[in-house]
Amino acid sequence: MDFYANEGKNVEIEVNGNIYLRHAIKTRFIKQGENYIDIFKEYVSPIYQEGDIVSSSEKIIALCQNRVVTREEIKIGFWAKFLSKFASHPETGVGVGETIKMQYAIDTVGLFRVIWASFASAVTKLFGKKGVFYKIVGQEVSGLDGFYDHVWKEYGDIGIKIPENPSGVCNEIKEKLDINCMIVDANDLGQEVLGHSDNIGLTEEELKDLIRDNPSGQGKQLTPIILIRKKV
Repeated sequence: MDFYANEGKNVEIEVNGNIYLRHAIKTRFIKQGENYIDIFKEYVSPIYQEGDIVSSSEKIIALCQNRVVTREEIKIGFWAKFLSKFASHPETGVGVGETIKMQYAIDTVGLFRVIWASFASAVTKLFGKKGVFYKIVGQEVSGLDGFYDHVWKEYGDIGIKIPENPSGVCNEIKEKLDINCMIVDANDLGQEVLGHSDNIGLTEEELKDLIRDNPSGQGKQLTPIILIRKKV
């Protein structure tokens, strides 16, 4: 098969002395409530070979699980308005500098923890250390996507949470389709493996290295699934 890479990305990548080929699988726009087993069966099964690893965006899995919060569900209060003024505004999307995401953080982990995270972040930034806020509030807050319509207008009024039990999802895909996979939260600034099939023979650090350049991209590529094959 011919391997396709998004613009600015490479098909090949080297991890621990081995060369891997990555194929960016184009899909339709995945909507809330779809079935991830059906999606993998449609787009991955026809080209998958034994030994391959599939990397899936966490967003499409979360949408399938209906892990969504709407703008109407979040009531923005004083503290969200106040604290969001001091937050940074990342290039990859809207963070807690947007009041609605700050309010989500408060609703999720509590006001005291968010205030402490904001204070600790402000102090550590003076010494050049970033990311402390999200380390304190945790993955449920840092992983919230959406409330951002610059790329997809459909995401303007919804927040997409991280998937529930991502390793369990990967194991279900393995059991039903015999496909080894991992679910990742990735952008051009960083990558995180949220879960993977139990029998994958690589460490989490090696899995992260396979997608360290974010081969899915973060625009309108419609390539949320990457097929990875070791070059022989």
